[in-house]
Amino acid sequence: GFFQSYAVEVNVKDASNATCLYAKWMMRFLIKYETNSSDYKNASLNLSSNVTHNGSVCGNDTQAALLAVQFGEGHSWSINFTKTNETYQGDFITFTYNTNDTAVFPDAKRKGPITIVVQDTMRPVQLNNVFVCHNTDFFEGENVTQIFWNVTVQAFVQNGTIGKKESRCRADAPTSAPTVPPTIANVTTASTTTLSPSPTTAPRPVENPETGNYSLKSGNKTCLLATVGLQLNVSQDKPLLININPKTTSADGTCGNTTATLKLNDGNSTLIGF
Repeated sequence: GFFQSYAVEVNVKDASNATCLYAKWMMRFLIKYETNSSDYKNASLNLSSNVTHNGSVCGNDTQAALLAVQFGEGHSWSINFTKTNETYQGDFITFTYNTNDTAVFPDAKRKGPITIVVQDTMRPVQLNNVFVCHNTDFFEGENVTQIFWNVTVQAFVQNGTIGKKESRCRADAPTSAPTVPPTIANVTTASTTTLSPSPTTAPRPVENPETGNYSLKSGNKTCLLATVGLQLNVSQDKPLLININPKTTSADGTCGNTTATLKLNDGNSTLIGF
């Protein structure tokens, strides 16, 4: 099913009230956790409507910049940025989820905050450039899949002014959806915008989706096969019909001893995970 998610926007300012770190993005988390009966469940953790960014740091030539947000019942996420004389880049991502949040983790065996750290794969970005990535990106580690999309970020902002030149991620083609340059506002806390309107009646399919063949390998052996035609009916102000085109869709994922994950990305910001 479709999930409700929120875009979070953070504008960090220095002592002179000038913007030093700006970011706007969307993210969600898929978490596998152990229950009291010793089996495993999959939880989906989304950003709530109330997000704070306490602890965010501007950074300088000798100190890393830090973008930190807190949301929900004791969950937090942060990324630090380092810079050279000419570039900046993401360094490490730290994510803490709290299994005391029974709405997300019912019957969790391990109680309390759990923290994981993964290395960011962001390429170096020229100073005064804005890093933009519309397409979906993943970071996996320790039973957690972090999913990001519609990312706009600039660390070590110079003279309090967001740069006008973009550095795109590898996944974004030159013809991706147009980017609206971020505007500077007197933001003191993170703002959120809901992107999932109330459901309406979905349109009837007008054509059958083309069937695609997708597979995953573990080493030299194929571990997962899927033959499927996929069509999405999205309910919004104007109902949207999406056929997934297998000719432009890439398959990724992992195979484990007891679980397998298949991720399909059509290159147009549509992600489907099984």
